Amino acid sequence: MTTNAMWMLGLFLVSLLVLSWPLGQYMARVFQGERHFLTGAFQPVEKLIYRCCGIQSSDEMGWKQYALALLAFNLLGALFVYGLQRVQGMLPLNPQQMGAVAPDSAFNTAISFVTNTNWQGYSGESTMSYLTQMLALTVQNFLSAATGIAVVIALIRGFARHSLSTIGSFWVDMTRSTLYVLLPLSLVLAVVMVGQGTIQNFKPYQTVQTLDENTYQQAVTDKAGNPVKDAQGQPVMETVKTHEQTLAMGPVASQEAIKMIGTNGGGFFNANSAHPYENPTSLTNFLQMLAIFVIPAGLCFTFGAMVGDKRQGWAVLAAMTVIFVVMTCIVLVAEQHGNPALTLAGVDQHASTLQSGGNMEGKETRFGITASALFIAVTTSASCGAVNSMHDALTPLGGLVPTALMQMGEVVFGGVGSGLYGMLIFAILAVFIAGLMIGRTPEYLGKKIEIFEMKMTALTILVTPLLVLMGTSMAVMVMAGKTGIYNPGAHGFSEVLYAFTSAANNNGSAFAGLSTNTPFYNTMLGIAMWFGRFAMIVPILAIAGSLAAKKRLTANTGTMPTHGPLFVVLLIGTVLLVGALNYIPALALGPVAEHLQMQTVHP
Repeated sequence: MTTNAMWMLGLFLVSLLVLSWPLGQYMARVFQGERHFLTGAFQPVEKLIYRCCGIQSSDEMGWKQYALALLAFNLLGALFVYGLQRVQGMLPLNPQQMGAVAPDSAFNTAISFVTNTNWQGYSGESTMSYLTQMLALTVQNFLSAATGIAVVIALIRGFARHSLSTIGSFWVDMTRSTLYVLLPLSLVLAVVMVGQGTIQNFKPYQTVQTLDENTYQQAVTDKAGNPVKDAQGQPVMETVKTHEQTLAMGPVASQEAIKMIGTNGGGFFNANSAHPYENPTSLTNFLQMLAIFVIPAGLCFTFGAMVGDKRQGWAVLAAMTVIFVVMTCIVLVAEQHGNPALTLAGVDQHASTLQSGGNMEGKETRFGITASALFIAVTTSASCGAVNSMHDALTPLGGLVPTALMQMGEVVFGGVGSGLYGMLIFAILAVFIAGLMIGRTPEYLGKKIEIFEMKMTALTILVTPLLVLMGTSMAVMVMAGKTGIYNPGAHGFSEVLYAFTSAANNNGSAFAGLSTNTPFYNTMLGIAMWFGRFAMIVPILAIAGSLAAKKRLTANTGTMPTHGPLFVVLLIGTVLLVGALNYIPALALGPVAEHLQMQTVHP
């Protein structure tokens, strides 16, 4: 690993700590209903929202009522996003006259943005109108992120409270998450990004003259717009030469900010954060990485503050950071070494078997290998899915890292809320394992972990592996799934495995060598996204309700400390062990097999 890479990783971690600690303390005050520096400005707005919606901020919910409110709210959101896509051709703010989105694609996109996945089987600049981008997609970027924060706050209350039947109000948690956390942070980041060159307008797409002549091939079509085919049934191609290029416009900065702050990841443009209008400079690239992690890291400090023991938050943050640093180093080294099967022309095979300068394939020259590899680790550690390079062009080990990070349940920082509540589930499992080792009833933060909590924990941990492995196996067996695989062998399998891993874990990034905008993949991935999100959330809320009703136990000499290095190691081991047991066979068929094939250098 180069010195530059170590400096960038160190700067990133230090900057993250400096930003996340005060944010975590601030969020603790917000969700505990205490006064803070935005109370005077935003509290009248908060009260107005409650009054308009008929909500009493003092009314709290049991876990079942909380879960029903959450499911109903998100179901209505999915229906709204689907409907808006289907009628966008008849609505304003559509200067390019985009037509209705196909039913299967609209279904997939609606679920994708509601579940905080932001998987995109379409090209944004050629599919979505400005109104759809703002009113459907950007709004859901806020609401899906707020849903994740609400769930983790409810779980934290379960640990912090005792002998109570309520875990808070879903409506209050949603309002405060959006109004006091997501909106201010997104506004600040959007203004900074506009200053750096990210566009924000409602102009029609611009046609400009290029300095050089562009030559490309396109399919010949008949009067009905259908491709003309030759005697062999292949499309007839024609060569086109032009001095013009069309530049897509739109309200990008406003979507870009919440895309990162809310760990959503859905790009305004198909190239996502590799596009210069979304990510124009090295500074914006660094800020985007910080934005992805700042709330997930800050919530660790919120957790410590709300349970009354800040050491607990530090322990969880330490476990996340150790795994993140190790996995980041692996992808950095893999990409810096490149492909040993590719040698420099004219150089003796025995003298050098490395790509010159590492694997730059699929990466922006503006960012280089180091910034691209760090972005890859960040976006797949969190459930973000934003990309500034082509993941399909990674080396096999480089591609293994983001896949494995997602398969851990995206608990290494993870999404806003979802990362911490996933890690706390692993913490419950870790203390259960420790209790079995020493023959004691497991406890965590003064609460006994009993049979109900363990059943719900098992359900949350097993749901995503089932969705990933069953979806992948079906895709490689049925013809509708196999027709989308353009790369045969281990890499093609890796693409399918990555797609279902990304969908079920609500990440949204892709290898992108797989044709997924088909009825089969749109439907299967939509199902994986929905159940990967809500089949986890409901059991977690059940755990929160059960813990809140329990009495708090007094720590004694037999109580296992859950804030020291020993617990951090145990927690890391639990995360790695569960991930390894679930996915090692599938990884062996994909990136591991591809890596072994790459090592076979032919003279």
